[in-house]
Amino acid sequence: MRISQRAERIEPFYVMEVAKAAAQKAREVAHSDRPVVFLNIGEPDFTAPSQVQQAAHAVIAAGLTQYTPALGLDALRLAISQWYGTRFGLDVPAGRIVVTAGASAALQLACLALIDRGDEILMPDPSYPCNRHFVSAAEGQAVLLPTTAEGRFQLSAAQVAAAWQAKTRGVLLASPSNPTGTSIEPAELQRIVEVVRQHGGITLVDEIYLGLSHEARFGQSALALGEDIISINSFSKYFNMTGWRLGWLVAPASLVPVLERLAQNLFICASSVAQHAALACFEPDTLAEYERRRAEFKARRDYFIPELNALGLTVPVAADGAFYAWADCSQACARLGLQDSWAFAFAALENAHVAITPGRDFGSDQTARFVRFSTANSMPQLQTAIARLKAWLQP
Repeated sequence: MRISQRAERIEPFYVMEVAKAAAQKAREVAHSDRPVVFLNIGEPDFTAPSQVQQAAHAVIAAGLTQYTPALGLDALRLAISQWYGTRFGLDVPAGRIVVTAGASAALQLACLALIDRGDEILMPDPSYPCNRHFVSAAEGQAVLLPTTAEGRFQLSAAQVAAAWQAKTRGVLLASPSNPTGTSIEPAELQRIVEVVRQHGGITLVDEIYLGLSHEARFGQSALALGEDIISINSFSKYFNMTGWRLGWLVAPASLVPVLERLAQNLFICASSVAQHAALACFEPDTLAEYERRRAEFKARRDYFIPELNALGLTVPVAADGAFYAWADCSQACARLGLQDSWAFAFAALENAHVAITPGRDFGSDQTARFVRFSTANSMPQLQTAIARLKAWLQP
């Protein structure tokens, strides 16, 4: 059977290869005194709050499971609009909000609507691998630009300006970012947007971790910079609804009919049960619970990153959001005789029974030196992981 060139261009999602190995190891040691600690997947250990779960039960009992409009329930679009107002002080009309089957569908719709064959999209290296594959699936080309710790592993306006070519269509940014958990300096983001506008390009910003910002200066949406900004968001991370597959994007009003047409043909609509249940996310008691959980994620970060640094797994830039630690393991590799972070990740799984993610998924510039730890697990699990890594690395 002949496979399409489009499919052949999509690289494997290596984090899932590690996850399979971790699952196998977990089965092997399930009844031992050292079960596997999973710090490899970016999924909150918190599930949807009881209010959301109860809403889902009520929706199913009431039979509210039919198709919804392709753009999403009007009530949910309005609730999201109001959240932007109360949380960020922004006036984002509900008419600019498109509810999607997860942020993945939002990115796919945006890329299909705006990218033609051969168009180039500038992205930071490292960055979340699926984002560049959405560009590729639209027959565009993701151009990864190397970043540094000094620049918070984010693009600068100078880089964007220098890299802009005749085929460049725009930029795809993430703030806070996966795998680093770092955000773009607000003034630098403003400068990047100005460069893109000068070239008549598009600015897409992945903001799925925005609700989990830990510092006020970074906890603001790029939508504040103008109605031409396209923001992608999700109910998975801050709202703890990963498997519900619900997200949204905010787009210029003129683009919404195009996105609607694509959504009608590709997805029909997002899950009706998830949409109805998500309305409960915006109730005061639920939002208070999310803020309590956000504080817990910050406490985990504040414990875990200094511990990694003490082990020689240096985190050059502490995450200001999300739940990741991007750690340089090159010194540990040299000491242990390991080739790179891929080997280090499998050695950590074998020797410490701690599952982590090697850097190769996230780009090519120096990513062989880095591993990503997810601090989305509980504090006791993080403490156990540190104790085991210490016993392995500093016997």
